[in-house]
Amino acid sequence: MATDNAFLAGRRIATVPAIPNIPGYEWLTVSALRHMLFQAATRKDSRGRAMPGNGLEELGVVLRIGRKILIDLDRFDAWLDTRRAPAGYRREAVR
Repeated sequence: MATDNAFLAGRRIATVPAIPNIPGYEWLTVSALRHMLFQAATRKDSRGRAMPGNGLEELGVVLRIGRKILIDLDRFDAWLDTRRAPAGYRREAVR
């Protein structure tokens, strides 16, 4: 048990259902998180071609312990910062 506490010491880690209840993460839904997790790693499409992941796995955001999926919130915040649109960015209207 001491090794578990040493591993988690100083880290902000939460389960997927708990994250929307954490202050600052109310905008995030459980279904949106599950969608991000599904796309976290490189996977194959229906034709067998590799589809790149969204980077969550590479940054170590996702911790899998058996069936339990934990999210490292500090690394998740860093991942969100990499996904931020540059200042002055405007998305083109879809016609």
